[in-house]
Amino acid sequence: MIDYYDGPGGREALLRFGPAQGPVVLVALPFWEEANRTRALAVALLRALAMHGLGGAMPDWPGTGESMVETEKASFAQWRLAHRAAAEALADRRCYGVSIRGGTLVDSLANLAGRWHLAPMTGEAVLRDVIRLRAAAGLRGDEHGVFGAESPVRVAGNRVSPHFLAELAGAEQLASSGAPYRVVRLGHDRAPADRTIDAVPPWRRAEPQEDPELAVTLAEDIAQWIASCEG
Repeated sequence: MIDYYDGPGGREALLRFGPAQGPVVLVALPFWEEANRTRALAVALLRALAMHGLGGAMPDWPGTGESMVETEKASFAQWRLAHRAAAEALADRRCYGVSIRGGTLVDSLANLAGRWHLAPMTGEAVLRDVIRLRAAAGLRGDEHGVFGAESPVRVAGNRVSPHFLAELAGAEQLASSGAPYRVVRLGHDRAPADRTIDAVPPWRRAEPQEDPELAVTLAEDIAQWIASCEG
């Protein structure tokens, strides 16, 4: 079901799944091209969570999906405010954040009962990926080419404001607030985690692909974690 919420850039779409009562999961996708590669996994994950009796929601942010805001006009601060607004639209239920890669930087302002992060990244790590992608595309791949630009910077086919990229410098996940927090990683990622799953990260694939087995595995992990949080 397509619902809507009021964000800083105006009315935005909120894709809804599962039951209308009880705990609900709010997904934060990674940035730009990685969002395209992980969207199918996120949708399959939310459908699998519905089978566990959990509601789900996935918002568009300003400049993403069906948003009326141009991508180059969006800011990182807007994304954070939009995600907080999406959580507020679900405030009549206990809302848990499920965030992927760069999306783990976006959920910081949202009032969430807990956070489940898949392969969390710092803002500096996102910027390193931006520089690498630009260099691979034959574009200027140094920091000056990213931060020194006066016009939108092309990142994997997206026109992104250099101010957006500057906002990412130093950005990190929300410091521990006492709320439940779980980190899951995939494949050969050996950074600290509560669990590492042997699977190919969808954001590393050349083209978007469905991975129903991974979606079911992640949904089971999230459902068990939320059950432990709910007591």
